[in-house]
Amino acid sequence: MQLSARILVVEDEPDIRRFVRMALESEGHEVFEAPSQQRGLIEAGSRRPELVIVDLGLPDGDGVDLIRDLRGWSSAPVIVLSARSGEVDKVAALDAGADDYLVKPFGAGELLARVRAQLRRQALVPSTAQPVLRFGRTTVDFARRVVERDGEPLHLTPIEYRLLAHLAAQPDRVVTHQQLLKAVWGPGHAKDTHYVRVHMANLRKKVEDDASMPRHLLTEAGIGYRFRP
Repeated sequence: MQLSARILVVEDEPDIRRFVRMALESEGHEVFEAPSQQRGLIEAGSRRPELVIVDLGLPDGDGVDLIRDLRGWSSAPVIVLSARSGEVDKVAALDAGADDYLVKPFGAGELLARVRAQLRRQALVPSTAQPVLRFGRTTVDFARRVVERDGEPLHLTPIEYRLLAHLAAQPDRVVTHQQLLKAVWGPGHAKDTHYVRVHMANLRKKVEDDASMPRHLLTEAGIGYRFRP
């Protein structure tokens, strides 16, 4: 079944914006456009998109700042489009809350595959996960997709939530980087281990008492991670 969604494209180059719009509309998505960071935030606030596509090089600021602002109130998946291909730029965008990163130039097929993957995973909860999980000071209600710490709501990004859910579904089992990448980002990200590293670090800051000495999200050096309830 084809998933359609409201998608916001924040891109200052009209030709690329038109190309992305046409590709998205060909799969039935409703597309909104913004040529700048400021306009992008306004459109995001008024349109409430279900997915956002952001260029990093905007005329009035960096797309990383837009992502960071967006993450203050929205959990919609964010896909970055950028000519910057260095790991430092990718890590900065992921650290700000992006879910995926696509380097220019790119084809319509790859873009649409990334969009489909994010929309599919937006509502993903492992079927083996128990309805309510409690560990340390954190409670996860998988049925309601609610995470609390000390009884107060805890905001996780979609990627952080999926990482936690996937690991929690396999307690005390080593999950490799490649398994996490395939489950959370899709099969096209087998070598993007920095994706896992960045988001795991952010997740630990939120659910561990001491992120530098985690008790629940444990590193298996050179292999992956293990969840210890």
